[in-house]
Amino acid sequence: MSGDEEEEWGRRRRRIAGDPVTAALSADLLALILDRVAAARDRKAWRLVSRGFLRAEALHRRALRPLRRDALPRLLRRFPALELLDLSACPALDDASLAAAALGGAGRRLRSVCLARASGVGWRGLEAAAVADAAGLRELLLDKCLGVTDVGLAKVAVGCPALDRLSVKWCLEISDIGIDLLAKKCPDLRSLDISYIKVTNESLRSISSLRKLEDLAMVGCYFIDDDGMRILSRGCNSFQSIDVSRCENVSSGGLASLLEGHHLLRSINARDCVSELTSCFLSKLSVISNTLNILKLDGFQLSVSALKIIGMSCKNLVEIGLGKCKGVTDEGISELVANCAELRTINLVCCHLLTDDALFSIANNCKKVECLGLESCSLITEKGLDQLTICCSSVKELDLTDCNVNDAGLKCMSRCSELTALKLGLCASISDEGLAYIGSNCEKLQELDLYRCTAVTDNGLAAIAAGCKSLKRLNLCYCTQISDTGMKHLSCLEELTDLELRGLVRVTSSGITSLAMGCKSLVKLELKRCYSVDDAGLWALARYSENLRQLTISYCPVTGLGLCNLLGTLRCLQDVKLVHLSWVSIEGFELALRASCGRLKKLKLLSGLQEVLSPELLQMLQSRGCRIRWVDKPLVFKG
Repeated sequence: MSGDEEEEWGRRRRRIAGDPVTAALSADLLALILDRVAAARDRKAWRLVSRGFLRAEALHRRALRPLRRDALPRLLRRFPALELLDLSACPALDDASLAAAALGGAGRRLRSVCLARASGVGWRGLEAAAVADAAGLRELLLDKCLGVTDVGLAKVAVGCPALDRLSVKWCLEISDIGIDLLAKKCPDLRSLDISYIKVTNESLRSISSLRKLEDLAMVGCYFIDDDGMRILSRGCNSFQSIDVSRCENVSSGGLASLLEGHHLLRSINARDCVSELTSCFLSKLSVISNTLNILKLDGFQLSVSALKIIGMSCKNLVEIGLGKCKGVTDEGISELVANCAELRTINLVCCHLLTDDALFSIANNCKKVECLGLESCSLITEKGLDQLTICCSSVKELDLTDCNVNDAGLKCMSRCSELTALKLGLCASISDEGLAYIGSNCEKLQELDLYRCTAVTDNGLAAIAAGCKSLKRLNLCYCTQISDTGMKHLSCLEELTDLELRGLVRVTSSGITSLAMGCKSLVKLELKRCYSVDDAGLWALARYSENLRQLTISYCPVTGLGLCNLLGTLRCLQDVKLVHLSWVSIEGFELALRASCGRLKKLKLLSGLQEVLSPELLQMLQSRGCRIRWVDKPLVFKG
């Protein structure tokens, strides 16, 4: 914002703040106005109008995702009406900080708390949160809370008896004992995720007593087998969704027994579970034919006859997952979709035998399809895409990574005016001409992947930037013809949050400056092997990209001065990759990492630095919640 613009904005604020009409509005009326302000940028501007507007926003706010643990007590006092608290972005969150937040008294209204990846939280912190303030909690997410044991889970179970959703995914210290107590103390649970923890069939015996349980996820639970499935089949649960993907000891027979006991299942996820479906399981599908909507069988061996039975037994399917399934052919897809007219999501990733005939079958039978995954289906051509887009113009997501797609195919896809996500990575035949078709008619596009589309130039980006103003995620890695001119075209995309520019050797700091000045919403930026981006680019990011949280500048010719300014300025930055910064000295790394003031959660460095950086610095970073990944990579330049 220029000086004149800032002065004008200041006059406008003073004029509104002094307006007697505005001053007469009650907090309730201001809250009603705020409800109609959808965009985050607009809400921020709204609360800057006056102190009254700021107070109304504070009283009205229902959700909060703080980035620093030391600010937590103050924020909870400022926003007394909070119902959803997400602490997953707070580095080094531990028992003491969680207890301090709970004792502030703000937790009594909380209905949902996310503590994902808070490895420093144990039973004391959970006790403070559950018993002291959050007895009315309905949802608690503890994913990857590695310090949580059965004792911590017991504190939650006793202190939060009204829980209806709980996730302890990757909480490796939780055992059958904790799950048993949870089942006894929280009878109202409706959703439970115990994925990747070392529980056995005994936990399923406890879980089978939860009458209201509708959704159960146990991904990668290697000690659960068919006996556990039979225990669940005899239980009193109200299962609607079951996820046993990557449970290596669960077979088709175990899945069949589960279907016998639960006739209201809507979703079954058995990806990478067993290698082949048996006739026993296929015959049981008819039991849930009226309710089953989602079936994910990725990684199975599937014959034409098996797909025919699935199609005939599951006519109400809206989603089918067949990614990496062996034996899937055009004939099999034809038999499947002949009776599944309601399908909206079809995953056929890495089904290498499929040709345009499969798309013809989908187009003629599944008019409502919205999401289609075709990655590595290299036999598909523009003929199949033409038929698909004529019959299914409501397609919203299309993955054509590593497919034989050319500009003629993109012209066909441009018929899909509802398209929001398009993945075209490794499609070397795509050029600016094809992107012009997309830019001309796909104005709702939010995600575009052009990884290694080497024929794309700045002109293609101009077409996309002009027509796809809602773009949020863009991958341009190794699109080597793109230069600073392309970055200037992208600078008009105000909603862009994720941008990957790895290997763009023609992009300089001038292009990054244009990008930073225009794309103020950037959260993730990948600049690995951008050999022409130096300190000037980092200074621009430090000045304009205040929302940046994840940054990769490995192999860039930056110095310690630019790095220190960047890490000391960006208050939201939490994840940085700094491999092979040859122009940064040891002292430069020391000063830059100290300037981050404990905000970093993830840091990637060359392993050689482990021996030369001061132990005190490394200890300080780790004590404040920063996980350092040391890598040993040769210094290889790629043009």
